[in-house]
This record gives sequence, structure tokens and C-alpha cells, in this order.
Amino acid sequence: MKYKWLFLVAVAGVFASCSTSRKAAVTKDHSISQLRFIGKQVIPYNMPFEGTTTGGLSGIDYNPARNEYYMICDDRSDINPARFYTAKLYFNGQSFDSVRMTAVTTLRQANGQPYPNKHQDPARTPDPEALRFNTKYGFMVWSSEGERIVNKKDTILANPSLTIIHPDGKYIDTFAIPAAYHMQATPNGPRRNAGFEGLAFSQDNQWMYVSLEEPRYEDGPRADVNTTDAITRILKFDMKTRKPVAQYAYSLDPVASPAASPDSFRINGIADIMYLGTDKLLVLERSFTAGVPGCVIKLYVTDLRGATDVSDIASLQKNKNYTLASKKLLYNFESLHSYIDNIEGVTFGPILPNGHPSLVLVADNNFSSEEESQFFVFEVIP
Repeated sequence: MKYKWLFLVAVAGVFASCSTSRKAAVTKDHSISQLRFIGKQVIPYNMPFEGTTTGGLSGIDYNPARNEYYMICDDRSDINPARFYTAKLYFNGQSFDSVRMTAVTTLRQANGQPYPNKHQDPARTPDPEALRFNTKYGFMVWSSEGERIVNKKDTILANPSLTIIHPDGKYIDTFAIPAAYHMQATPNGPRRNAGFEGLAFSQDNQWMYVSLEEPRYEDGPRADVNTTDAITRILKFDMKTRKPVAQYAYSLDPVASPAASPDSFRINGIADIMYLGTDKLLVLERSFTAGVPGCVIKLYVTDLRGATDVSDIASLQKNKNYTLASKKLLYNFESLHSYIDNIEGVTFGPILPNGHPSLVLVADNNFSSEEESQFFVFEVIP
């Protein structure tokens, strides 16, 4: 490990001096002028917890009423059944002391059973990526990117999904997914591993925003080092009808680091989003190039006001008669001058002692010994 980690199983009261107020960080429309880094923690590789292997932490959300965090795991039921973890984080305005896992919850299908892995039923195997707790309704929503395997041997298609569950993991319902986001055997719809990656609820819980990690086939090329026209989409759902009401075009940055060869894997896409208020979102872009250590992580403030509703535009590449959502760089993790792994989750945390909100991010280690399950804490400066 490149950084010292601290994982404590002592009772929370031991760390009372490091706790923060349980008041939610976002109680109204929010402006962010800058972020101040507070600290970082790394939990051990393949850390065992309640019969599971901890890793693959792809999304994070905060419940202020219980002062706890929920982190979805992107294990496709290969190591353990698809699940999310509950944790306590201990920090204040000066230091970030520890992470303590407190529970693990299995995600359940409509029949009450855990989700199968690819050997049991590949068409029903999920790819969990994001999880949000809804304070108004008391339920959670999690996203799956689905599956798209098309080769001479087999064709496996599983649509991206948005599933509503009880906090105990039991299935409630799903959101209506537009046909344009169904997986296809032809080069149409979402690309593999590039589907619903980010979720955010509006503060009044009237709307849910969902981000597509990379462009649909019809919308043009994936991001690359010299590509400036990689356009993905952000969807807006009505929480009452659970149907989409608008879509917005979002321009991705080019891939940050050049590849060693044309065949080397590289990516830049939206890894997560957070609601800021008045149709503004915090957007987390994550760039990775095979052979280059770590990732380039950037946070943008995106304004959907003035952006065209592109719901009726089948191809953002062929029909360019639209206005993109605006974006303004808020924070580049390169400013930390340290190893930054695959950050995929972001949430507002508690209010700090000085009255400012906190921002918490988590990195997915992909269950690799060469990567880290990192946690970052920042102070939000209005």
C-alpha cells in the first residue's frame, strides 16, 4: 500500500472527538466555489467482512438520520452475491481518522432470491454501479449497466436497469427504461460497461437524474485522447411516475493519457453525479489508460438550464441541432500529487464543525491487488 490505512472495529464512541454533526450537508440549493482536502483512508485489499470480500466499491451515499454511508459493490455475484455495504466514517474539519464497516446487505430479485452470477444465469446477472438512499420515500435506488456480449459463440443481452429496493435489500419495483437504452446485438443503444453509472435525487425528491457513462452507439464515438466530440446523456426521471421526462447532452473530456498502442484500453466517462440544486449537478469524470498508474479524476459543476431536451433526437452525432449542458471545472485530483485510483462514487456527508458541508468520495479497486479501495473527504467551501 502506498498509504497508511486504519481500520478500527472499536465502538463508535471511542471516536466521538472525530465525529461530525449528523445534520445533512445539503438542505437547500447549494453553491460550491472550491474544495479543501481533509484526508484519505484506504481499507485493506480483499478485507473479509461478515463472510464477504470487501472491494469493488462503485457508489456511495449518506443517510444523515443514521449518520451512515451506503456503498454498492460492483461484484457481479462472482465472489459473493450482489450487495451493498454500510459503514461509519470518522472525520472532522482537520482529519479523517478511519472507516468502519458495520453491515452488508444482499440485493434481492423480485422473487426474493439473490442475483445469479454469469455461470448461473448470465442474462439476469447484474452489474451494480450506483446506489442512492431517498430520504422522502425511505427506499433506495440502484443502477445496473446490464450486459452486452455479442460474439460467434453466444449473444447475451441484459438491459440497463434502475431498481427500487427496501433498505434491507428487498425488491420493490423498477423505473421505466426508454427503448433507446435497451441493449442490442447490433451497434445500437448503450455500449458494454458504459450504461447507467451515476444517480442523483433532487433535493425535493421530485426528480431523479441518471447519467450514462459513455455515448450510445448512435450518439457518436467514445472519448479518446484526441476526441473532442464524445457526447453522452443525462436523463431526468419523474419520481412519481418513474418515467423519463427529459434528456440532456453532455460533452466528455478527452482521455487524459495517451495509450501505448492503438489497442490499449482507455476510457473517460461519467462515473457519478450529485444534485446541487436548480438543475445543477456535480459531475465526476474518470479517465483511465491501461499501463498508466492511477486515474485522472475531475469534478465539474454542470448546469442543465439552457441545455436542449434531446429526448427526441435519436442520434446526437447526426443531428447536432442542440445545446450542450454547460460544465465548469471545480476540482482536478491531480492537484493532490498522489496516487489516485478508480474513484466512482461521490456523496455529500455531514456538516463540519465550521458549518460547511463535507464531500466524500470512494474508489473501486476492481478486486485487484494493484489497486486501492480509497476514501477521500473534502470540505465544501461555498
